[in-house]
Amino acid sequence: MRRFVCALMSSLLMPLPAAGQESFRVELGRDGETIADMRPVYLKFESRPMPAISPAEVARRYQQLFRSSDEPAVRIDALNRLTNIRDRTGQDLGFSPEEEDRVYDEVLSSYEAILGQGSFGGRLDELLYQMAKAYALTGQSEQSVDRLKQLVGLYPQSPLVPEARFRIAESDFSAGRFAEAETGYRALINSEHAGALIAKAQYMLGWSQFKQGPSAWERAGLTFLSVLDEFLSDAQSLQNPETSAVDAIDDTFRALALMAARKEGPDTLAAWLKAEAPRYWAYLLFDRLADFYAVQGDYEASVATNKWFVRFHPNHPKNPAFMAQVAAVWEQAGKPDAVRAAKADYIAMYAAPSSYQALSEPDQARWQSYSRTLADFHYSQGALAFANNDKARGQGAFSAAASYYESLASRTGSAGQILRLAGDARLQAGQYPRALSDYQRAAYQTDHYPEAADAGWAALVLLRDGLEGDRRTAEFRPDLATVSVESDRFEQSFPDDSRLSGLTADLASRWLASGNLESALTYAGRTVANAKASAEERYASWLVIAQVRQNQREYALAERAWEQVLHEMPESNKNDSEANAKQQLAGAIYRQGEAANARGDLTSAVEHFTRIEAVLPGSEIAIKGRFDAANSLLKAGRWVLAIEQLRLFRTRFADHELAAGISDKLVHAYVASDQPVQAANELLGAASTAAEPWPLQLKAAELFHLAGDQGNRDRLYLSYLKTNPSAEDAEQHLQLQTMRHRLILSGERTGNLRSAMVASELASPWHSEESLAWSARAALVLGARDAAIFTSIPLSQPLADSLDRKQRALEGARMRFLEAEQLGGEAVRSETLFRRAELYRVFAQDLMTSSVPADLNELEAMQYQMLLEEEAFPFEEKAIALHSDNHRRVTDHNYDAWIGKSLGVLAQLNPGRYSRSVRWMTWKDQNASSGGPG
Repeated sequence: MRRFVCALMSSLLMPLPAAGQESFRVELGRDGETIADMRPVYLKFESRPMPAISPAEVARRYQQLFRSSDEPAVRIDALNRLTNIRDRTGQDLGFSPEEEDRVYDEVLSSYEAILGQGSFGGRLDELLYQMAKAYALTGQSEQSVDRLKQLVGLYPQSPLVPEARFRIAESDFSAGRFAEAETGYRALINSEHAGALIAKAQYMLGWSQFKQGPSAWERAGLTFLSVLDEFLSDAQSLQNPETSAVDAIDDTFRALALMAARKEGPDTLAAWLKAEAPRYWAYLLFDRLADFYAVQGDYEASVATNKWFVRFHPNHPKNPAFMAQVAAVWEQAGKPDAVRAAKADYIAMYAAPSSYQALSEPDQARWQSYSRTLADFHYSQGALAFANNDKARGQGAFSAAASYYESLASRTGSAGQILRLAGDARLQAGQYPRALSDYQRAAYQTDHYPEAADAGWAALVLLRDGLEGDRRTAEFRPDLATVSVESDRFEQSFPDDSRLSGLTADLASRWLASGNLESALTYAGRTVANAKASAEERYASWLVIAQVRQNQREYALAERAWEQVLHEMPESNKNDSEANAKQQLAGAIYRQGEAANARGDLTSAVEHFTRIEAVLPGSEIAIKGRFDAANSLLKAGRWVLAIEQLRLFRTRFADHELAAGISDKLVHAYVASDQPVQAANELLGAASTAAEPWPLQLKAAELFHLAGDQGNRDRLYLSYLKTNPSAEDAEQHLQLQTMRHRLILSGERTGNLRSAMVASELASPWHSEESLAWSARAALVLGARDAAIFTSIPLSQPLADSLDRKQRALEGARMRFLEAEQLGGEAVRSETLFRRAELYRVFAQDLMTSSVPADLNELEAMQYQMLLEEEAFPFEEKAIALHSDNHRRVTDHNYDAWIGKSLGVLAQLNPGRYSRSVRWMTWKDQNASSGGPG
């Protein structure tokens, strides 16, 4: 959109009387930091040109006259004439600028003297005008304005009055008296002799109103519109405005845009414009408002302004530029998503053929550029989404790209290329029917497209891929016949295409796969007949014949057919193709081995599998044949031969991927043939290279256990337990406890193992009968050990020290017995009650029999002994209570040895009650299931 340049100076010619013309300029200022500081452009006044005479000599004489005369009137007249000569010629004649300031300063007194005498021979209005100029040039602006006001008041009909009014208003404007300036400019406009100053006055009137603030902006807006009406009166003036008016026009647009932005934006402009007839330049106001918003950083308002104009002027010829400007604003704002949305709006607005045809060539080019840009963008976004595994988003992007490509294709000279891209995008979007159509149009319906064959090939590949796999959908289900028809079409259009032979070879294979042998042979024959067919393609065609036999599962006949392929193979291609043919031959032999294996003829299977190596020694299929031969022996239960074959395979093909499973098969064979130690050693060998060796080593340990090899088993158990394993489930917990139990039975570091077993069982959420029983027994053993330590501690003097050690030992043993009872329950309760009771009994006994301090006399010793008995009595009572609890268990749990031991101790501690000849026995009757005391 056309822009007016800013900050140029407008000018007008002002006719002046011959006796007192002038040329001087007043600068009204430019934009400041705030709205209040804004200034209009310069206003420059120029005199009319001088007559065609020699001015230099005239100027010299008037200058001499000025310097030599003492008469004020003569000096003033000479000065006026010098000024007029300089103004008319535009040459630097007369006084220099420095001299002129000094001269006017000198002559001011002459002006005042003449004015005071009233004896001036010329016109007083000119005298007042020259005095005003002199005051202005000497910096005395107030006096200059006073003289101009005096001129207006005394000589209202003087031709100098319009300029005087203008300069008075200028003075008010410069002094910030904008209301007075408005009045002055309006008076000039309404006067009869304003002449050429009307345009400038109208312009400055608008600025005076603008500077008064928002309350006067309604007047300013209408005034500025009249200024634009004056400068841009018709369409021609809009395209080629007068050079002197360009800056004023630009400033006027700027002021209107600023006021509208501070009010209601485009609605304000519409309100100012609606009462008038349509203006050619009205759209520039909205454009300038949108630009103003953009410069201020209010991009949304700028976009809204552009859209407002388009919405309310739907048929305006500048609408494409406004819509394009929306995209430019968002691009300036750094919002790429909004830029693309704006371009999409532009494309959609002119997508219809009639709308597009109405666009100018540049706008059509922009439409094409936007379409290609968005198409390429969505295409790249689709590729990026696919790279990030976001298939749904990627397909949506590709679909959008295809739509843009397709609409662009008919409006560009490269339709074939664009349709090819559209087909690629539809393909990625999963819209296969539309992709096929785009490819076919690019290949067969465009002229002079150099890659038409590639587009046709893409259509063929798409159809072929649609036969099966991901590209076969509910909407896209081509069959092999359709692919063949498309192939014939391609061959007719591009008969020399080098890809044809590969295509027909592929179709032969596909028809073979479908069971249509006649079609398979037809396309195979066309391939062989094609002079451009490669050796591999001819081989593939002969392969069809061999595979017919193979598809019939007649592998012996297929073997002979492959041998015939080798025999018929051209010598020039024999080296490369022979390996392929032999591979197929080996495959036929392998299939015979599989068939023999399936029917249970293991001897024949092993024979077939092992003879593959004679055809392709060291090949993958030969290695697999060896492997399958060993597997067949395993399947037959011929363990010795199977082990031999497996070990031989691992020796010969140690680096082959199948060798990774040999170890497991050997373990199976060793176990099945009752060789657990060999199986365990095999597992240990595999563990030495495994990333996680312990699962294999623990299996080996179990095999050592089965074989009775406790030494190797325990070595593995101890090594594993040193890793401080923790159980993740009940099975792992029982496994760890079993290891500890077996090691305890073997006598390996039993103390630590028992402690670990008890702690693990107490902390575990999983329990089994075995683990609880093992842990309870371990706790009892540990308790017995601690009880023995307790018993071995003597109570000697000083008693406090030995008593503290003995009590700590008692507590340790007691806690072990409680742990055993917690783990073993009723099964060990009789024993734990007895052992706990004995701890207290022994403690009481040791306390009463402890030595008396040597420094006590007999009486003190007796008292000390009595105190010991008092301290020991509660422990003895505790022992009796626990033994009694054990005794009472007879009723519910029958008699056992530990209850008997408790009774024996009770007989000693309380003979009156328990020292009797009693025999316990278990009895049952028909109505009871438990025994009782007898």
